[in-house]
Order: sequence, then structure tokens, then C-alpha cells
Amino acid sequence: MNGEFSYAHRDTSSGERRSVTAEFNIPRLPSALEEIRRSAFDREIPVSDGETLNFLMTLVSALRPPRILEIGSAIGVSAAAMLLASPSSRLVTVEKNVSFADEAEENITRLGLSDRAEVIRGDAADVLAALGGEFGFVFLDGPKAQYVKYLPAIDRLLCEGGVLLADDVLLFGYVSGEEEVPKKRRMLVEHIKEYIDAVKGGGFATSVLNIGNGVALSVKKGGLK
Repeated sequence: MNGEFSYAHRDTSSGERRSVTAEFNIPRLPSALEEIRRSAFDREIPVSDGETLNFLMTLVSALRPPRILEIGSAIGVSAAAMLLASPSSRLVTVEKNVSFADEAEENITRLGLSDRAEVIRGDAADVLAALGGEFGFVFLDGPKAQYVKYLPAIDRLLCEGGVLLADDVLLFGYVSGEEEVPKKRRMLVEHIKEYIDAVKGGGFATSVLNIGNGVALSVKKGGLK
């Protein structure tokens, strides 16, 4: 199954990277969503690990953004979790893999959330260029090598004071130097570092947090310069 993915991936059922706080940050999910999540793990479909999902739900619950944008739906686990955490929010989620997108739509419908969600099938670069309106929260969890390329479009779509959360920015400890970088991942690590440098520019306030596989939490102050 792993050969289906064009980016670094590991089974996330027991976490993607060791974290001393993971045992305290287990998400509380409805049984139907937990069943969907377990199905993803069983098939090695990349969905957020427990600590990341718990943080994502906590953050969205606090922010209650009117509109959420997610880049990288997989089968809809994180999209559903965000909608459950913020009952007043509406969400647009983008997924290039058509079979994943179809399943995400089915799962969101199964959970009774379809009236607040739109699943867009397509390459995120193309979708973002055509997307309009403002979003108060963006969850970036697509192909990691493309993060820095997506940033200008995300900047355009994110409202002033909006929050951008990018997942997997420590990439199993390769980016942070905890683990030796395999030769085939060196370019990917460089792309992630480029993203971190870009999002720490003057237009964003950013912190990289030791949560799950590493997240970069950014607040838009003035946008990219």
C-alpha cells in the first residue's frame, strides 16, 4: 500500500515519532469516527496520529473559525474531527487521490457532517489558485515537498489573524536532527526547512511545536512580503 503515496509515510497508529507527551494527548472521538480511523491504520492510509489529532481538535475548538481549509483529506478523518470540534465551522478539504476523496466524502456523510463540508478533488496547487473567499484556519497536511510552493496561495486565502497549522514538519526527527536523514529523504527535508524559513518571515508569527511528527503553528500578521 505504501507505494501508492508520493511522499514519506509511516503507519501512524502508534504515532509517527516518539513524543514524551503523546500518552497525555489521546483524542476523544465518537465510535464511528474511531472506526474510520482504525480502518485507515489497517490499510496504511496516512491520517494524523493521535497527539496531532488531539491538538488539531483542541485548537479548532478554541478558534471556532467560520471557514476551514484542509489540504490533504486522505479519507476524511481530520476533516470530520475538525467539524465535530467546531460545530459552527464550514470546511473545504482538497485531495488529489480520487479514491481517497470519494471515501472522505462518504465518511463525512456517514457522520452527518456533509452539510458543512465540501470535498474538492484535484491537485492542491491548481485548486488553491482557483479558490476564493477567506479562511480563518488552514490545516496543511498534503505532500510535504509542496508546502513552500502552496504558501503564497494559502497566504492569499488566509484572513488577517488567521491560523495556519502545518503537519509533519519534523518528519520522523529528520528535520530536527534527532534521526539521520536517509539519502532519499534529503531533498524532502530541505523543502520542509524552506517552508519553515518562509513561514517564519515577517508576515507570520510562527512556532514549531514538538507535537506528534512536529507541527508549525503560524498566525498571519501581515502576510508574505
